[in-house]
Amino acid sequence: MMHIETYRGDRVSLRHLFALADDSESRISAYIGLGDILVARDGDGILGHLQFVETGNAGVFELKSMAVDTKHQRGGIGSRLVAAAVARCRSRGGRRLIVSTATADIGNLGFYQRQGFRMYRIVQDAFRPETGYPEQILIDGVPLRDQVFLEFRL
Repeated sequence: MMHIETYRGDRVSLRHLFALADDSESRISAYIGLGDILVARDGDGILGHLQFVETGNAGVFELKSMAVDTKHQRGGIGSRLVAAAVARCRSRGGRRLIVSTATADIGNLGFYQRQGFRMYRIVQDAFRPETGYPEQILIDGVPLRDQVFLEFRL
């Protein structure tokens, strides 16, 4: 039976999940140690993770990384991870939970909007070699260039 819990283990063992969520190894290395991580666990196996961090702005948390193992996607695990993160952020006095993703990633954009997130900002040319991303990445045939920020009002 799958359940969501706070992860207290070695975060390096979750790196394969972080790599599903982010194409930049250097960026992952910069933030993997931050904030809190929730995991979806089925017995001893971890099916997915969600990392959220305080932003430094009062009441604002950021969903920094989230991924579900490819064999378990589209089964509601991501929705349950987001719901658990929303509850934890609210319990800490949070007012907003923000997340960013690539504008090219239509699947992620749809997922976050189904969870209740709303777009509020776009950063053009955020995904470049200078920011740690390889050149010419395509997501479903769309060039990885721009970043969109979404927010969930807690």
